[in-house]
Amino acid sequence: MIRTQRLAAGVCALLAALTAGIAFPAGANADETTATAPKVDLVIDVSGSMRAKDIDGQSRMAAAKQAFNEVLDATPEEVQLGIRTLGANYPGDDRKTGCKDTAQLYPVGPLDRTEAKTAVATLTPTGWTPIGPALLKAAEDLDGGEGSKRIVLISDGEDTCAPLDPCEVAREIAAKGIGLTIDTLGLVPNTKLRQQLSCIAEATGGTFTSVEHTDELTDKVNQLVDRAADPVVTPVATTGADQCAKAPTLKSGLYTDREEFGQQRWYRVDVPDGYELRASVSAAADREVNPSYGLLLRATTERGREIVRGEAAGNGRTDAISTGLRYPKAEREDVEGEVAPETVCLQVTHSFSAAGGVKTTPGLPLELTVDVVHGPDASSDVAAFGLGRGWWLLGALVLTGFLAGLVWGWLSRWRVAVWRTN
Repeated sequence: MIRTQRLAAGVCALLAALTAGIAFPAGANADETTATAPKVDLVIDVSGSMRAKDIDGQSRMAAAKQAFNEVLDATPEEVQLGIRTLGANYPGDDRKTGCKDTAQLYPVGPLDRTEAKTAVATLTPTGWTPIGPALLKAAEDLDGGEGSKRIVLISDGEDTCAPLDPCEVAREIAAKGIGLTIDTLGLVPNTKLRQQLSCIAEATGGTFTSVEHTDELTDKVNQLVDRAADPVVTPVATTGADQCAKAPTLKSGLYTDREEFGQQRWYRVDVPDGYELRASVSAAADREVNPSYGLLLRATTERGREIVRGEAAGNGRTDAISTGLRYPKAEREDVEGEVAPETVCLQVTHSFSAAGGVKTTPGLPLELTVDVVHGPDASSDVAAFGLGRGWWLLGALVLTGFLAGLVWGWLSRWRVAVWRTN
């Protein structure tokens, strides 16, 4: 009897151990999935101006609710989504109280579509437009985890709670380096709202969209939520040098750096024979700058001879401008054995200048993309000037056009001669 009890106890212990062994890894996997899940916080303006009926014959609030319901139905399962309001609860005239009126309507996390829709249905246009405070709270909503983080701000009016400038708030969020992007959508925007929402988006590498129809709002929010679920490429921090000889050697990838006003940054890339270098750079004005500025990306040899360049120009208070270049390294068929790759020097220069009283350090953020790929096949139809074997076709077309012109001219003269005879 005792032996039987011991045997039963041993079997129970074994089963418990097996159960724990199965359960804990599953829990660990679930925790890992949650930690890397993309997060989106939809921030909706519920201020009094949302009562205006100028979107497809219905109020802006009704259009937003309809769009939200369709977005909630289409949200990917892996996305953790939340909803935050601004101006939804305080109807009074006290500015101090009104500028604190932002609340989490639905917490960021696994989506219960029915519960979220029920929460959205309760919204009624009410009060102020505290965009800056709402963005700060939304950043807190998205805190934690390693997945992508995105705020989608929908508003029909500019912030009413200055001096907490929402552009400055967005820059502060970007400066934290938490990889949070803010996309903005303006409902029937005027010039001032367009400028403010554009500024907020540009500060974090997001997008601004003007919306005047319900289907446009639905499509754009859906697109942004889906984008959050896309794989995230994390840029690698690097530090360019003041000359090519001291520059870091970069491989294919995405890099970030900062460049001070009036400064040059140099980087090196090794390009083997038969490969092509594709490079692009973006510079963002994360503070107030003077209008009229440019961005230059040059590829040179180690001795300083320019190979190719890309240039861009911009203007405005805040902006992000980009330019790029391509350099194909021809295959040398007359050389046997391995050939050392050519070192190409990349020079980045911008002509931004700081406005009066604006700090010049740290430098403006740069994002550099480097891609070294197999170049065009020398045996293909693509050759010099991009025409290759297409030269014969061009010649044939020219000859055909010439002969057709002669025939048409002869026929025209013949018809005129016949008309005069008659």
